[in-house]
Amino acid sequence: MTVYQIITNEYLIKIRLFIIFFAFIPAFTISQNKNKADKPQYRNLFAAAGYSQIDIDKKLTKAYYDVFEGPNKVYFEEGDSLGYVSDVKNKDARTEGMSYGMMVAVQLNKKEVFDRLWRWSVKYMQHQDGPREAYFAWSVDPQTKKQNSPGSASDGELYYITSLLFASNKWGNDTGINYYKEARRILDAMWKKDGTGNIYNIINTEHKQISFVPEGGGYNWTDPSYHVPAFYEIWALYAKDGHEQFYKECADVSRNFLHKACHPLTGLNSDYTEFNGEPHPTPWMPPGFRYDSWRVPMNIAMDYTWYGKDKKWQEDYAERFQNFLRSKGLDTYEDQFNLDGSTPDFILQAGSVKKLRHSIGLVATAATASLVNKDKSSMDFVHAVWNAKLEPYEDGYFDPYYDGLMCLFSLMHLSGKYQIITPEIK
Repeated sequence: MTVYQIITNEYLIKIRLFIIFFAFIPAFTISQNKNKADKPQYRNLFAAAGYSQIDIDKKLTKAYYDVFEGPNKVYFEEGDSLGYVSDVKNKDARTEGMSYGMMVAVQLNKKEVFDRLWRWSVKYMQHQDGPREAYFAWSVDPQTKKQNSPGSASDGELYYITSLLFASNKWGNDTGINYYKEARRILDAMWKKDGTGNIYNIINTEHKQISFVPEGGGYNWTDPSYHVPAFYEIWALYAKDGHEQFYKECADVSRNFLHKACHPLTGLNSDYTEFNGEPHPTPWMPPGFRYDSWRVPMNIAMDYTWYGKDKKWQEDYAERFQNFLRSKGLDTYEDQFNLDGSTPDFILQAGSVKKLRHSIGLVATAATASLVNKDKSSMDFVHAVWNAKLEPYEDGYFDPYYDGLMCLFSLMHLSGKYQIITPEIK
């Protein structure tokens, strides 16, 4: 082979490598962009509204302090290893608040708080045998430790499972609590509930929707605020219990359900509904948008941010919902409505007080809809929750529990601090 041939061959090889390299770049770029697009974009709406990151961090720190540590806190520690969240105005600990507290703790990296809440839940709330085994009593007296009701509220189990899966991803399972094993215990037990003792799966398996309660007649209707499709997506990813496809289908069913449950003009939904979205009356309350319903816009905003599989409808919903509230006065809208937006005859009391209010809990969750609403004027709702104060009303009424937790969740969402927690890469 001549020197000329060697040089020529080397030149051709370089040309071929050059062509292959630049042919690969577009595919690589597309792949990278696709992966980037697949990841949720956790927007910081407070920053977009003009607040500094230092002030945003202070705001979130103060909100956590108010709920968990301050003079009006709702979190209380017992001994060296236990703790509970109390609905102080009703003087009980609820699976709602306990599991919300765990979600806050795992999102904000408060491991000791998370572990204390979980140990208390297991010790005083979780049934260890019988038809309800692994489910939780939804209300317990924190002083006497007596279960006020042995039955479960399905949203408690929903949040327990999801927060435990996140804890497993964040902290692993060898630091004292096997979080994954605990989540699987609830899920595996759930799938064994076949009506024996009148106890069922927390999800109505025929309708693929979460039940109001997993027992008796409550298995056959639902609560729209329990529909958190994003959580089913998490179960499908991380539970690894063989029901992945079912959970994905439940997420899609929940999204479609919300289309039917939310009023086409106001966006309001009833606290309780049938599986077809029609209002469900109960002996204790006629249909209406009340305290449970406040959570729906926040759940929709979460699903929009985390998975974005129903963006068109969700954007339309957020605009309708916020426009309705604005029509009632941005600083004055009340906290209970008939679904058409009129004032209800029946007012659900909070604790011992029966009164319509401009409640900080609804101010907070309504603001999260701004993550979905593309109308720039929706930033007014973001400013409203920023300026809201968790303190007693002029008449002395104060709810640091529900209003406080809704406000804290809202600040986490709006600052981009409420995220899918993926497994730590070792």
